[in-house]
Amino acid sequence: MKRIISVILLGLLCLSMFLAFAPNVKAQQSTVDWWSTFRHDLTHTGYSTSTAPITSQNPQFLWNYTTGNSIEYSSPAVVNGVVYIGSDDHYLYALNAATGTYIWSYKTGGAIDSSPAVANGVVYVGSEDHRVYALNAATGTKDWSYTTGDKVESSPAVANNVVYVGSDDNKVYALNAQTGTKEWSYSTGGSVVSSPAVVNGVVYFGSEDDKVYALNAATGTFDWSYTTGDEVDSSPAVVNGIVYIGSDDYNVYALNAATGTEMWVFGTGNYVVSCPAVANGVVYIGSEDNNVYALNATSSSKIWSYPTGDQVESSPAVADGVVYVGSDDDNVYALNAMTGTTIWTYGTLNLVDSSPAVANGVVYVGSNDYNVYAFGAITVPQPSPPVPSPTIPEFPNQVLDFSLFAVMACAAFAVIAAKKKRINGKIL
Repeated sequence: MKRIISVILLGLLCLSMFLAFAPNVKAQQSTVDWWSTFRHDLTHTGYSTSTAPITSQNPQFLWNYTTGNSIEYSSPAVVNGVVYIGSDDHYLYALNAATGTYIWSYKTGGAIDSSPAVANGVVYVGSEDHRVYALNAATGTKDWSYTTGDKVESSPAVANNVVYVGSDDNKVYALNAQTGTKEWSYSTGGSVVSSPAVVNGVVYFGSEDDKVYALNAATGTFDWSYTTGDEVDSSPAVVNGIVYIGSDDYNVYALNAATGTEMWVFGTGNYVVSCPAVANGVVYIGSEDNNVYALNATSSSKIWSYPTGDQVESSPAVADGVVYVGSDDDNVYALNAMTGTTIWTYGTLNLVDSSPAVANGVVYVGSNDYNVYAFGAITVPQPSPPVPSPTIPEFPNQVLDFSLFAVMACAAFAVIAAKKKRINGKIL
């Protein structure tokens, strides 16, 4: 009898451990504003309703994870307690969002400057090996890849079962999200580093032929284009019928989303590669003149500007009244969204051109110092992350989270114990 009670208690212990590590996923999905794609959403607002670290003059360091090379432009996606980000070491990584521990990685044939998008359990990302990849979000196994004619630095957008992405072969592609087959492609006159926004059945993006384009999302047919004075590597934000985008001609543009007509232009002092964030009637954007700008979204009047120590190619993220952005002065900045005053800064060891993502009370960003950083504190208990892969790249600081393995071992022991029988008062 005592033996049976012991087995029951052991089973209950294992069950309680499992429940502790695996909270209800549906509950998390309904309460957390995950950052699932470059610039947060298909309109590229760069705005999250998440809480964010704002209360201290010093950022609350949560963790960092070291990859095998620079994290140059790839920016994090954060979904269901997992951070996905690419590195110039050719790998796409999946990390536990709460602890930074390694879950899985997938090696492509080139550097990854593209930022991943996560939709329906699949991670989509481009690589400088000319391919677009679709990977299982839980395991990192490849579902499919599609080969373009040149590097894919653009970040995918996934809408209505279609993946939209640019390539340095001058084209924008629409690919079936499940199979990777090409739905259509559209040729521009220059490389498409810009990442598409998809709004109301229209795909918006820039090209290094100096133009901003709008195409029919279903067919790829031309709607309109607008010519700036130089290459357009910035990616558009489309809010309230207006397309906001930067250009290497030093300007920020506001264009009518339906017609492409110019609504206003704001001049900075250098290239504008940074992508705008739009929140509460304000456009936030960086410039290679070293400044971060806050502009009235309707009139373009400057509300404030903040000088960093070097050019700003990172794209701002806005959450909880704070603007988060990186700079080539190696720092990550948290600025008051209304006034532009400094709340905190954090110094990394190299350029920060990666763009911050904010989810569940934490800011995530990459750096050219090889690291992914997390600042803040998890506000809602996370879903149980996928079981870590047994294969780890040969880089430092990649430690597996063995909590689920411990639960599994405990459960197995309980099963074995239950099968033992007493014979003449002895256990065999």
